[in-house]
Amino acid sequence: MKKKILIGISILLTGFFLGGLTFYILGKVTSNYRYVPYSGTPYVPRQIIETSRAFSDIVNAVSPAVVNISTTKVVRREGGPFEDPFFDLFSPFNDFNMPKKWKEKSLGSGVVVSPEGYIITNNHVIEKADEIKVTLVDRRTFKGKLVGADPKTDIAIIRIDAGNIPTLKWGDSDKLQVGEFVLAVGSPYGLSNTVTMGIISAVGRANVGIADYEDFIQTDAAINPGNSGGPLVNIKGEMIGINTAIFSRTGGYQGIGFAVPSNMVRLVIDQLIEKGKVVRGWIGVTIQELTPELAHEFGIKKSKGALVSDVAKDSPAGRAGIMRGDIIVEFNGKEIKDVSSLRNMVAQSKSGNEITMKIYRAGKEFVVKVVIVELPREVAEVAPENPAPDPELKMLTGLTVMNLSKEIIRQLGFNKDEKGVVVVKIEPGSPADDAEIKKGDIIKEINKERIDNLEDFNRLATKIQKNESALVFINRSGKKFYVILKAL
Repeated sequence: MKKKILIGISILLTGFFLGGLTFYILGKVTSNYRYVPYSGTPYVPRQIIETSRAFSDIVNAVSPAVVNISTTKVVRREGGPFEDPFFDLFSPFNDFNMPKKWKEKSLGSGVVVSPEGYIITNNHVIEKADEIKVTLVDRRTFKGKLVGADPKTDIAIIRIDAGNIPTLKWGDSDKLQVGEFVLAVGSPYGLSNTVTMGIISAVGRANVGIADYEDFIQTDAAINPGNSGGPLVNIKGEMIGINTAIFSRTGGYQGIGFAVPSNMVRLVIDQLIEKGKVVRGWIGVTIQELTPELAHEFGIKKSKGALVSDVAKDSPAGRAGIMRGDIIVEFNGKEIKDVSSLRNMVAQSKSGNEITMKIYRAGKEFVVKVVIVELPREVAEVAPENPAPDPELKMLTGLTVMNLSKEIIRQLGFNKDEKGVVVVKIEPGSPADDAEIKKGDIIKEINKERIDNLEDFNRLATKIQKNESALVFINRSGKKFYVILKAL
């Protein structure tokens, strides 16, 4: 019995000894592999380091030329105790019918483009301002003087009395490609010299509803209130646009911003500095978008170009032989994609220059030469767009017209020789209503056939069969354009 106990104790002691020896040996072997907190510098590829430094270099070069602009304007209104039933009981008569005024302040950005102190910003930043204050990157503050403004492109130029200040180089916005990296610099919410990065999302954006002449660069670089007037720059540190507006349902950044391209800005400010105003070219045509439906009616396969809906009397276009119904497809060798592209090309052409235009008429293409003249005041070149009508209703259901009388012509303000029939009633929901024909419109043609009176209208209207569409030519307060009516 004692022998068995001794054997068991020996085995147990041997196990403890062997276990301890094994632990000691393993500890020695693995001591070099124990976890030690990492305190070294992570490996970063050289290309990433160089790219980061490159963007920092761009910002260092650009930021000194970007300024903060704050404006103040006095707002006045006539007030009296009867505006509010709870008017001031302590002095109810002191303010009676006396003008009330207060100051409104707004913030924006700008970019210095010449050592003489010329600064570009947006027109809406300084519009109606009584005082303009400009703060440079070194925190020096100057009083800004308005040199000129162009509301049609939302561009303005101001000047400060400061010499040898940093400027920004111009870039060529015509060479921009979608996908390029860009930086937006400005003072969003008053935070001076804020830099955001993104890409060019699109170019040639028009019909945004911001300005009369639109050819915007679209970017996803963060732009917020206060960025207006600041530069959009490329990776060379060149200004390729002026940040102007954002598309937002919240009032803040949502990934869609718009900048006026630098080439358009440069044309505008050069004229503002030199002449104090912008002189635009004009050829005397009213144009409208060429929709697929209109392209089909005029016998053209592609819906690219601008449809001439009217030609001004004694205008350059009229003298060149351009006619209503012509489709302009090229301007000085450049393709016309839509109304906005043609309008911008004409506007940016110098008065007195002779240009060539390729015209499509009745299945044939030909080239005409037109001499550009200065845009007359109060001239509207673009006819209103018209949405497609509901094709499920009959063609002329809900449309009531009557002959033009001398009294009607006088009331509508037309020339006494005006011909056609006047629309006196539009039934809601009818094809004419969906095509946005309005009471007071004068219908002058149906399917390119002239209408002089109600008899002509009825004769042409009865020719329209189900499943057909009619090309209707309208004069609305002097603006002439085509619409298409469809019927089952």
